[in-house]
Parts: sequence; C-alpha cells; structure tokens
Amino acid sequence: MAEDTPAQDTPVEALSAAEAAEELERLAAELARADEAYYVADAPRMSDAAYDRLKRRNAEIEARFPELKRPDSPSERVGARPAEAFAKVRHAVRMLSLENAFEREEIAEFDARVRRYLNLGPEDPLAFTAEPKIDGLSLSIRYEGGRLVQAATRGDGTEGEDVTRNVRTIAEIPESLDGAPEILEVRGEVYMSHAEFEALNARQAERGDKRFANPRNAAAGSLRQLDPEVTRARPLRFFAYGWGQLSAPLAATQMQAIARLGALGFPVNPLTALCDGPDAMLAHYAAIEQQRATLGYDIDGVVYKVDDLTLQERLGYRSTTPRWALAHKFPAELAWTRLEAIDIQVGRTGALSPVARLTPVTVGGVVVSNATLHNEDYIAGRDADGNPIREGRDIRAGDWVQIYRAGDVIPKIADVDLARRPADAVPYEFPRTCPACGSDAIREEGDSVRRCTGGLICPAQAIEKLKHFVSRGAFDIEGLGAKQVEAFYRLAWIREPADIFTLAARDAAGEKALITADEVLDRLEGEERAEARAALAAALGLETFEREAVAARFAERSRTPLARQYGWGAQSAANLFAAIEARRAIPLERLIFALGIRHVGETAAQLLARTYGTWGAFLEAMDAAAGEEGPAWEALMAVDGVGPVLARSLVKSLAQERERASIDRLAAHLDVQPAEQPATEDSPVAGKTVVFTGTLEKMTRAEAKARAESLGAKVSGSVSSKTDLLVAGPGAGSKAKKAAELGVETLDEDGWLALIGQA
Repeated sequence: MAEDTPAQDTPVEALSAAEAAEELERLAAELARADEAYYVADAPRMSDAAYDRLKRRNAEIEARFPELKRPDSPSERVGARPAEAFAKVRHAVRMLSLENAFEREEIAEFDARVRRYLNLGPEDPLAFTAEPKIDGLSLSIRYEGGRLVQAATRGDGTEGEDVTRNVRTIAEIPESLDGAPEILEVRGEVYMSHAEFEALNARQAERGDKRFANPRNAAAGSLRQLDPEVTRARPLRFFAYGWGQLSAPLAATQMQAIARLGALGFPVNPLTALCDGPDAMLAHYAAIEQQRATLGYDIDGVVYKVDDLTLQERLGYRSTTPRWALAHKFPAELAWTRLEAIDIQVGRTGALSPVARLTPVTVGGVVVSNATLHNEDYIAGRDADGNPIREGRDIRAGDWVQIYRAGDVIPKIADVDLARRPADAVPYEFPRTCPACGSDAIREEGDSVRRCTGGLICPAQAIEKLKHFVSRGAFDIEGLGAKQVEAFYRLAWIREPADIFTLAARDAAGEKALITADEVLDRLEGEERAEARAALAAALGLETFEREAVAARFAERSRTPLARQYGWGAQSAANLFAAIEARRAIPLERLIFALGIRHVGETAAQLLARTYGTWGAFLEAMDAAAGEEGPAWEALMAVDGVGPVLARSLVKSLAQERERASIDRLAAHLDVQPAEQPATEDSPVAGKTVVFTGTLEKMTRAEAKARAESLGAKVSGSVSSKTDLLVAGPGAGSKAKKAAELGVETLDEDGWLALIGQA
C-alpha cells in the first residue's frame, strides 16, 4: 500500500489481506471509542451517519475476509460496557440493536429475505408493524408479581446499569400492574420532548450550568444520575415498544402485544400501524416523515417488525440483531438560513477546513449556527474532477442556504437559493496561505484538501508535530512523552523542537516560558479556544480557567525549577535532562523522520538518509530540487520508493522560510550522525545505481532490492544516464528500451545472481 493511500481510504475490493487486517483493527478501535462516548458518556463523538458508514465498512471487509474477523469485532458488539458508577444488571434476555436501512430498495429486500428464510412465496400473506424509531435511551423494566423490581439500561446488551431508583421517578412508568404475567420485562425508550428540552436548557443557562446538545443527550444524562432527585426534576418520558423475559405470552402478534402493553398502563406510540407489505410500509414511513417536525419529540426513522410472533421466533437472531426487524432511517432534516461568513480552521494535520457561519436556525430540534463546507471544490460548486454539483452553484457569504444535518448530527449545506443572492455577493477565494502561521497552503494532486506546509512552526499543528518529534521512531526521548509535550507546550516551555534542547538551561536560569502569560492568554480568547483554555488550566493544576489566577500560576511555574514541581522531583528532572542531552547525537534517518513532513514515513526517511548520506548533503540536494526540475529533482525522483507526491511535499516543506528557520535552529543543537552504509568489501555493485524491472522468478522484488542495498548499491525506480545496471526479468518494457538507448548494462535475473555470487 502506498504511503499516501491509507487503508481507510482504499475501496474494500482493492484491499490486500494485510491492509484489511489493519483496517479492521482501526475500525474496531474507532467504533469502540464511539460506543463508549455515546452509550457511557452521553457525548457522541461522531454522527449517526458516520457511525453507520464505519459499521458497514467493517461488515463489508469481514464478508470479503471472513478469516480476519477479530474477537472484538464491532459486528459482535451491542452498545458499550456499563458505567462503573452504577451497579450492573445482567439481562435475562439480551437487548440487541437493529439492522439499519437507508434506501427504499432495502425494504423490499428485507421482505424478500424474510420470505426466503420462512420459505414463503411472493403471494403468501406476511404482515409487518411499522412504528416511529424514538431517539432516546433504551430501557428494560422488570416486573415480578405486578410490581416494579428493577430497571436497567441496555449497556453492552448483556449487562446494563441499574437505574431502578431513577426510573421510579418517571411518572409515565407504572409502579404496579394489574393483569400482567408473573414475570414481565417491558422494553422501550426514555426520551425528552422538544418543549421540555428547551425549558431544561434555559434553567441550565440561568444557573450557569452546561447546556445539553440535544434531547437524546439530555434524556440519557438525566436518567443516569447518581442522585434520583436530579432525575425527578428532569421531565423524562417513556414509550414501550417490546419485551424481554416473559412468564406467559402477551399476545399472538406484535400489534396485539403492543396493545396489551398499552392496556397495562404503558405509553405506546399511536403512530404504530399494521402493514401488509413493502408498499404499505413505505407509505406509512412517508406519513410519519411528514409529521416529524410536529411530533414534539425526536425520531430518526421507522422500525418494521414481522407481526406474527411465531414467525419472529422462527426467524430468530443474528449475533447482534433480530432477523425479523429493520430500522429504516430518515434522511437528514432541512432548513433555510443565511450564510454570514466563511471561516477557515486549521486542523492538527494542517488541513484547511472551511466553516460556514450561519444565522442560527433550528434543524431537527437543535440550534445550528455553523456548518461544514468540506473543501474549496465544494464551495465552488464542483467535485474533485471539476464536475458541477448543486447544478454548478457556488456558495458565497450572504447567500441563503439549505442546511441538513447528516445523520441528524453534523450540519451541512445542501443547496443555495440564487434568487435570494445579494447583488454584491462575490465568489469566495480560498486562501493559499495558512491563516494560523502564514505558510503556503498547498493542494496535492488528487487530494481535495489544501494543507498548511508550516509544519513545526504552525501553532495549529504544533502539539501534534511535537508529539511526533519525540515518538519512538523519531527522537524517542525517555521521560518526554505525549502527555509531557502537551503540558510543556501549554506552559510555553516548548514551542518548537529546538526548545527541547534549551529547556535545561532555561530551567536552571529560572525562566522556562518562551512567551509571557499575557501573550498566551491573548491567544486563547474567543469561543473556539475553550478547550485550549481548559487544557492550560489543567496543566497548571487549576480546576477552572480564571485569567488572573492562570497568569499568576503560569509565571510561578515558569520560575520554579522542574525538580520542585508537582509530579516531578530532583531525580526525574535530572533523568529527563540527561535523556534530552543523550539525543543531541541523532542518526540522520531519525532526524528526517522526526520532522513530520507529510508522506515521509520511517521507510522513506531511511531511503533518503542512505541516498544522501549526511545532513548537509541532504539539505543541499533538497534546496537544489526546490524548483521541481533539473538534475537534483530527477535524482530525488529516482530514489526507489520516492514518488512525485512525497518529493513535492519534502521540497516544499524545506523551502518554507519559517519552517526552514525552525529546522536550522534545531540542527544547531544536534550532532547528526551520517547514515550507516552497508559493508561493501569485495562487492561488485558497491556505489552503483541499479534498477529492477519485469518479473523476478527466483526472489521477490523486495528481496532483490534489499540484497542490492546490503551490497552498497543504490536502488532507483527509473532509468537515467546515471544508471549503472538494469536487471530485467520477463515482461520488461519501457525501462529496458530506455536502458538500451542509453547504453546501460542489462542483465537477466540469472546474470544478476551470478554477479553478486548467488548463482
């Protein structure tokens, strides 16, 4: 896999087994974090649509590579572990999730799949129920002898959190039942109405407390309170839609069972309907969708279930979903509002991301004031290939735009109303320089994103770049890990890599901070800096951010020797300074990798170091190649494993004046060790430039290259006048022809093996 094509961007059908395994590992970790955020912390970290895309990708990879399915596969997981603050409840019957559908065609396929499983013909009767999918928190309530004895959240599907005391405060949930089975587990959704959500947020604001993002988060956070009286004060509601363990059946059909739950005193949704097939299901879906904005509570789709409970039992379950049910998700809701301005945010990787600043508008119960604009092509009204989107309409400040919430979370712009465009609106000019540091912002061929080339000197990227600088494959400074780097950056003790090597001297002098407290605090003004302010307060050991207290503590920490600071000590501080000192002597390949230049990984850094030998020769060659033409550029492009994307990224980064000055300041503190060259005594190819082409039959191409390099040869990917030897296997094409034209010596594989003594 090429370095500039990560597995996550590769189509499933193009993945190799190794890439698939890597991608499954990434997806498992990413989805686990999302589950933890959604189900445990009540703070979703991604949209429902993004989550669904990751789940689908995981399923597609597992279907293509079943042997690579992981023990912790997301396809085998429901929800997330219960929070430690609550006692755990083991569900008598697992609480599963639902399979999702997004297109009309998937509903007909669901009907056909059920019929195939049950061996029913297309004309055989098969009824389904259709009910609104409430966007709330799943709950199981257990009754024994008609008395409420326990209530639990879904948790991971097997174990949930005991929220019995809190559930007893919800007026809509009965404490006792008359005429219920001896054992009855009622399952449903706890939610909050739009009106009660707005009133709650108003009370939160009055008290200076944190506002909730949406009704689902408010409901989940309210139910999962350690103090039941807090839950009692929150206006929670409940809809019943199913059941778990039963000592006796409720009814013969889903529709009748829901009616029975209603008769027992549980709220059931009045929009639940019986449908005789896909057409009726889709018609009811459309009817519910039309009423969505006026329901007064959030729903995100319609759930279809086979009505006959005997057929449900025959259909059974997959590992995490029932075969007899399907969730048909709604497309995102829409609203029109004015685009007031387009701002640029710089991400930690240097990506310039445009953001629409909007006149606030309510979309799906959430007040939206910002929306993503993706990239410059999207603003211009075209795709990456230059084809028109939105009928070629661009987006300008002052426009009236249609907003939708992808997956009902991330606001995006769907359309522009040209009839309402102001006469003075002008096309948006995407910046060519980084607004955070002023460095060139470039867009690589085939990439939709423009990125800052400032690297180490860009404040938007600085912390992540510094973390990379001290990482294991780079400088690997013991005692200076990611956590310490972040804290030292916040405290202005380290702002660029060179500062690491002056830290001990500044600590001894009693003035570690590189800029004043006021300068730091001035940079943290504005709403978007709230997270950074909180991080600085935490780094200073303060619970809250108050400017005067922060400034005083900041100055005090800068003057106090590291050996006397909390969490350190004389020995740990001495160890850190010794570890830093030991890294002044650094191998060339580690330094190149540590610079964090995009596309330059460890392998590329090793190739570059071996090719150029010394730091001075490397910089001289990169300076000469800066124009992307001439002998130095051609020599760089000829390095095996270096393509135009990597080469361009490398020379542009080193040509940035401020970035180069930062690198030069770093190098002044270092003793850069020349690249180790392989022992080449008696080697017939030492110092020669070798190119391999065609198919090798007795060893892999990788083996051949490695052997050549071990003998002191330089392996190139292209033939030029500097090529000394071409090794051509069957299928050699243009390289063999060019070698013949240039008079380059050419050997077949047997000749190559004979030459190096491996015949």
